[in-house]
Amino acid sequence: MTGLTDTHCHLTCDELYEDASAVIARAKEAGVDSMMIMCTSPTELEHAFPIRESDPDTFRVAFGWFPEDASWVSDKELAYLEQLAAEHKIDVLGEIGLDYHFDTSFKEKQKDLMIRQIEIANRYGLPIAIHMRDASKDCMDILKTYAKTPIIFHCYSGSTETMKEALKLNSMISFAGTVTFKNNKQGPANVIACPADRILSETDAPFLAPVPKRGKRNEPAYVQYTVEKMAELKEMDPEDLKKQIRANFNSLFQ
Repeated sequence: MTGLTDTHCHLTCDELYEDASAVIARAKEAGVDSMMIMCTSPTELEHAFPIRESDPDTFRVAFGWFPEDASWVSDKELAYLEQLAAEHKIDVLGEIGLDYHFDTSFKEKQKDLMIRQIEIANRYGLPIAIHMRDASKDCMDILKTYAKTPIIFHCYSGSTETMKEALKLNSMISFAGTVTFKNNKQGPANVIACPADRILSETDAPFLAPVPKRGKRNEPAYVQYTVEKMAELKEMDPEDLKKQIRANFNSLFQ
C-alpha cells in the first residue's frame, strides 16, 4: 500500500511545534509517510531541519517569504533565501505569491517580492509553492512571464477557468480540507476537472481541518479525509489516487 502525502503542513509553527513528535506519530499511524514542512520564518526553518534529518525519506522542507512579508522584506532577507537555495538546504521555495484579501496598499511590493523569489528558484532549479488569494490575474501573469521551474498551486481555491490556465504551466494543483466543506461548490468542481496526474493533497495544518474534524486544530493525519473525498469526487479507488498523488509529488524533484 502507498502511504498518504501531505504536501503542505506548517509542522514547525507555534501551534504544532510544541507537540510535533506526537503530531508526527499520529500522522504515521494514519498512514502519512510523506510530508513537506512549510516554514514561514527562519525560526520555523531551523526547527524543521532536524526533523528532516531524522527521517529524510518522509520529510521535505520549504521556505519562502510570504506575500504579506513584502511590507518589510529587504535585500538582506532575499540574500538569506538565496543562500539557502545555493546550499541546497530547501527542497521547495515557498510559499510565495500574492494576497490581496486584507490589504491592497502594497501590491507592487508584493509583485516585486514574488518575481525576485521566482528568479532565485529559477537559478537553483527549485519548485515553487504558490499562495494566490484574490489575486489570480496578477499572479498568473507573473508566473507565465517568469516561472521556469515546477509550480505547486497550494490550497487551490480559484475558478476552474483559472485552474485550466494554471495547468498549461508546469504545475500541480494541490487541494486541502476545504474540498470536504458542505458549502464549498467550487472546490469539488475543481477536483473533478483536475487531471489525476496533476493533483496533490495537503492539510495546510494547523489550518482548514477537513470534515469530520472541521473546527479543530488541523494536523497531517487528517489528510486522509481530504484524499477520501477527492477519490469519491474523481470516482477513483483511494489506493490508486494515493499512488498517483505520490508519483505526482515525487515528479517535482526529478
